[in-house]
Amino acid sequence: MTADAHPFTLAARDGYPLAATHWSPSTPSRAQLLVLGATGVPQGFYRAVAAHAAAQGCDVLTFDYRGIGGSKPKTLRGFPATYDDWARLDAAAALDALREPGKPLWVVGHSFAGHAMGLMADGGNASAMYTFGSGAGWAGWMPPAERRRVWWLWNVIGPPAVALLGCLPMKRLGLGGEDLPAGVYRQWRHWCGFPRYFFDDPQANVNGRLDGFAKARYPIAAANALDDLWALPASRDAFFSGYTAAAVEGIDLDPREHGALGHMGYFRRGRERLWDDALAWLDRHGATPPPMTA
Repeated sequence: MTADAHPFTLAARDGYPLAATHWSPSTPSRAQLLVLGATGVPQGFYRAVAAHAAAQGCDVLTFDYRGIGGSKPKTLRGFPATYDDWARLDAAAALDALREPGKPLWVVGHSFAGHAMGLMADGGNASAMYTFGSGAGWAGWMPPAERRRVWWLWNVIGPPAVALLGCLPMKRLGLGGEDLPAGVYRQWRHWCGFPRYFFDDPQANVNGRLDGFAKARYPIAAANALDDLWALPASRDAFFSGYTAAAVEGIDLDPREHGALGHMGYFRRGRERLWDDALAWLDRHGATPPPMTA
């Protein structure tokens, strides 16, 4: 089975134009699938997994959050964007675009994607979600060497870089991905100071910001590599305990079996076995279409 890619402009819930791609299978789809990206990672990075899932009969959507990839303005200085915007305005609109009566709605997510679904007011309202590399982000869950590197990022390098440039220069700092809007960086830095990320921040649930985590009742698989220094299983477990109404299955990926993965290797070419495992899990646990909302 083959798949066709169709770039288009997706309107976020506030009307902001987002660069998106629809990957359509050559036969009627068995499920709707949103590939939800990590912080600062453009949709092109997920091209291989999107094409693979579409070739397996899924109707797939990828997109760039505002400020990233094809959705970024001419300059990020002064550009207003936060994690809340990425979740509640951008990712929520992508889910809206994919919903189809009678069809399961799946999410394959990377890192921030596991946060984004719960940040939506309705918890994402999907049939099932499978994440790779999602965790709490706290340096205390990391090995000592990475912990020291992260301390330098948050306390020595990041603040003056953002003050000077108006964004976090991800590539120049060796973090991969694209430059981050300052608002996203500040939330990320702040919440990474807590063992359970924003769940431990007493100010985070202003105006019910985190209420969606208790509304997410779909099954979740959270797969984390044992060599993913930013999202080791302990970090994953600390974060996903916040999905209080969902059945969460933690999956540990051993590099001795799967090869080196780190934080970005889950979606590189050659990882088709991981993607097939995710699709098979979604087939088993996400067969029921979610309720349609007004």
